[in-house]
Amino acid sequence: MNYKVICTDIDGTLLNKDRELSEKTILEISRIKNHVPVILVSSRMPKAMRHLQETLGIKNQPLIAYNGGLVLLYNENQEEPTVFLTVPISYDVTRIIYNKVKNTDVHVSLYINDHWYVEQLDAWAAREINNTKVYPTIAGFNSMIDLWESNLEGPHKIMCMGPEAEIHALEMFLRETCSDKLNIYRSKSTYLELASKHVSKAVAIKKLLQEHMGFRLEDVVAFGDNYNDIEMLDTVGLGIAVANANEALKKVADEITLSNLEDGVAVSIKKYFV
Repeated sequence: MNYKVICTDIDGTLLNKDRELSEKTILEISRIKNHVPVILVSSRMPKAMRHLQETLGIKNQPLIAYNGGLVLLYNENQEEPTVFLTVPISYDVTRIIYNKVKNTDVHVSLYINDHWYVEQLDAWAAREINNTKVYPTIAGFNSMIDLWESNLEGPHKIMCMGPEAEIHALEMFLRETCSDKLNIYRSKSTYLELASKHVSKAVAIKKLLQEHMGFRLEDVVAFGDNYNDIEMLDTVGLGIAVANANEALKKVADEITLSNLEDGVAVSIKKYFV
C-alpha cells in the first residue's frame, strides 16, 4: 500500500522522556515532509503544539487539537489560522463540572481556542506548564461561565487533575450524569480529560481529509499510545501503536513499533515512506 499521509499523537508517542523531539524523529520527518503531509493530532491546545510544528518544519500543515474539538488550517499568507472545525463543550455542562469540584482538591483547567484558564497557579498547573511550555491565564470561573452562557459558548476541553480517589469519583459522577454530552477520558490515574461527545481524533481526521485535503482514510498511517487513539488507529489505513501503548490500543493496532523512548515513530516512517 502506498500511504500518503501521517497523523500522529504527541505525548507518549512522538516525544521522548523529556517531552522533546529526538534528532532521529526530526530527521525522518524532515526527509519526507515536502511530499507527505504530517499532521499532529493531540489533546493539547494549539499553542502547545505549534512549537513542535516549527521544529519539524511543518508549520503549513493543519493542527488537530483537543482530541478533535478544534481543527486549524495554516496559510503562509495569513497571520491567524483559519478555523476548520470547532466543537466546544456546552456552558451548562461546564457549570455542572465546576460546581461538582470547586470545593474539592481537584484542579480544573479550561481550554477554549488557544487560551488556557486556571483559577490559581497550583502544583497541577505548574506541572502542565513544564509539560507543554505554555502559561495559563488566571480567571474566575463563575464569571467566565456566565459570560459563555450569555454568548452560548463553552470550552473545547476541560482538564481535571487531582488525587486519584477524587478523580475516580468525578469520573463516575460524570459517566452517570453527562455521558450523553461528554467524551470522558482518563489519561492518567490523576488526570481526567473532557471534551464534547461529538468529537474524536478519528472524526476530525476524516472530515479534514475528505473536505479539505482530498485524501482517503485508507491513505493514512496513524501513530498513538493511549485510549483516545483507539478509534483513530482502528479507522485509518495503517494504525501503529508504540511499544509503550496500553493493551487496549495494541489490540486494535495493525502493527506495534518501538517505544517512544526508542524513536518508534521515526523507525516506522523510515519503513513505510521512502
